[in-house]
Amino acid sequence: MKTVKLIEVKSEIGAGTRGASMGIDAIKIAALDFGSSFFKKHKAVEVPNENRLLLEPVVHDYAKRIKGVLTVCERVSKEVARAYSDHRNFPIVLAGDHSSAIGTVSGIKMAFPDKRLGIIWIDAHADLHSPYTTPSGNMHGMTLAALLGEDNMELAVNKPDEETIEYWNKLKNLGGICPKISYSDVAFIALRDLEPQEDSVIKRNKMRSFTLPEIRRKAVERAAIESLNYLDQCDLIYVSFDVDSMDSSISKGTGTPAPSGISEKEAGNLIYYLLRSKKVCCFEMVEINPTLDKENLMAENAFEILYKATNQITNDF
Repeated sequence: MKTVKLIEVKSEIGAGTRGASMGIDAIKIAALDFGSSFFKKHKAVEVPNENRLLLEPVVHDYAKRIKGVLTVCERVSKEVARAYSDHRNFPIVLAGDHSSAIGTVSGIKMAFPDKRLGIIWIDAHADLHSPYTTPSGNMHGMTLAALLGEDNMELAVNKPDEETIEYWNKLKNLGGICPKISYSDVAFIALRDLEPQEDSVIKRNKMRSFTLPEIRRKAVERAAIESLNYLDQCDLIYVSFDVDSMDSSISKGTGTPAPSGISEKEAGNLIYYLLRSKKVCCFEMVEINPTLDKENLMAENAFEILYKATNQITNDF
């Protein structure tokens, strides 16, 4: 039986829209509305953020607020690594924007440098841009690229300044390990909103992606089992859940909603089946933005998924 260690990252400097920093508090409000004592039962530690940078001019156009993202990810990595000092702990990271995952994965690798880590990336987006390819400069679109050490220079369209490149290299090398994962050790689920540069990285490296038609054809349980089987060569598995993996009809409370996604029921069942694996060592939920929501619906859906996931981890039914 594992003990859940909640790590809160109220950072949104990697996103293009404002409000994701309030997502964790929105989940807590949803828990109260459900009459749940979840956040009293599972104590949390909050990682200091750098959201003050939102009030300052953008310095690095092709990697906006990258210095702050690096700082936050350094803090996250240390907190995640610290969680594993007790082998009974299972870290659950609740974060604002998805750039936090750079810190989460770095922390896992810092704690287990000799373990092969697989990633199940449940997201509408691949987050495979770099400062050389990004159309927006938003860091939450570069997370997997940083973890893979991927610049994608073949399709570069930008010329970042030297300081941006320096910070980008530091981000890729966070924890002293680069790359942290292999292309063959990533499984995408519900991926559907890609730019050509990202699609090229996926095809070039034959990365595995479970699309919505495949999920519907096989059913969620089978898709979960197959994604775990695909990563069978890995010692540990990290599951990252971006709420925009759900269909835009129900995921209005997020910064980058996309149509043709999974339902909230499918998302909950998917994570439930994934977390049954003993190899899964960490779960992260990101990108809930209550400022874009109506009646806190996204946070309510997210809390139900979180509650189900936590019960599976602790075997507390």
